[in-house]
Amino acid sequence: MNAQKKAATAVMEEWLSHPQELGKKPARLEIAGGFELHGLHYYIFKFKRTMLSPWKVAVCGGYGGDGLGHCGHIFSEMEPYDPMDAQEKCVAMVEKIRQYWMERVEKQEGDGQDAAKTSGGFLGFVLLSTPQFDVEKFCASLKEDWGIDCPEDSENPRDEGAAIAFYEDDMMATIGLMEAKVPNGEAEYWANSNFMTREKSVAAAQSHTAHLLVAVRGRDSAPLEAGKLFVKIAATCLKAPNALGIYDCGTVWLPEDFIRSAMVMKEGEIPMMDLVFIGLYQDEKGVSSWTNGLRSFGKEELEIIQSSQPPSEVYTMMTSISSYLVQEGAVLHDGETLGFSAEQKLPITRSKGVYVEGQSMKIGF
Repeated sequence: MNAQKKAATAVMEEWLSHPQELGKKPARLEIAGGFELHGLHYYIFKFKRTMLSPWKVAVCGGYGGDGLGHCGHIFSEMEPYDPMDAQEKCVAMVEKIRQYWMERVEKQEGDGQDAAKTSGGFLGFVLLSTPQFDVEKFCASLKEDWGIDCPEDSENPRDEGAAIAFYEDDMMATIGLMEAKVPNGEAEYWANSNFMTREKSVAAAQSHTAHLLVAVRGRDSAPLEAGKLFVKIAATCLKAPNALGIYDCGTVWLPEDFIRSAMVMKEGEIPMMDLVFIGLYQDEKGVSSWTNGLRSFGKEELEIIQSSQPPSEVYTMMTSISSYLVQEGAVLHDGETLGFSAEQKLPITRSKGVYVEGQSMKIGF
């Protein structure tokens, strides 16, 4: 069994063992085949709950090339396994997952169309192992770490440690305790996008039982200030002993990584990693990259599609352009070029996103 098959088997076993699925490891688990769909490889599994149970069918993928990272399509309808229609059932499950997420994004874009067009709004979900939020300790830590006061608002009194709202330089911040997981498995799904700490991020998402909804609404003319306030508040929340990570900008960051990035503000720098996530994907056609977070700054998300450059250079390029847009307030235009030297002229094209929903700015690199 090669490394990818071993990884897929381990992921499938972990998913089936979740309390919302079998609640324990399957008695039998075997790869029963595979197929290609949308340019990715998927594995067909058959499994038994107990040794005497009938075989059931499941799917895991999709994998690009020989890589061990997958796109999070792990599922089973707990239907009987039949070699004659197993692939048909697995394809249907994958398409159902894809359709669900496309419809959800479309709904979110429809419900929040005005917000998506307006900069200055930031939202994240701090994942918790237990449904507890110590408001007083949070306020003390926020004051000690960042010099920010969060006095109780007489019009919005604190609800026994469940929520808090306050203003900081005309920006409104709210933190609310939700005694349930982030709905619809979103955190678990998007944790897979974090190529830096994928396994730990997925584990954090799967382990959370509650979450803090952290939101900051700032001025449209000063989105960066709102973004920095959001990062300070989120980093303080992540210092709690029951904090597992944060679901933000289309991924899940571990507490130590998010806090480390936040600390650069002590030196007057911008915590770009916490504000804009940069994804990477490599296959036989090249290296692709995308951003998630620039829309909070009133910008289009960026994409580099199938570049022949090394992943490290693609990542550095995306980081440099994102920083340029956020810190300088620059605007990219369709048909123009971009460069960081007199000789460099990278073409810019605005078109339908490949790895992001809606339109994106494609950088030819």
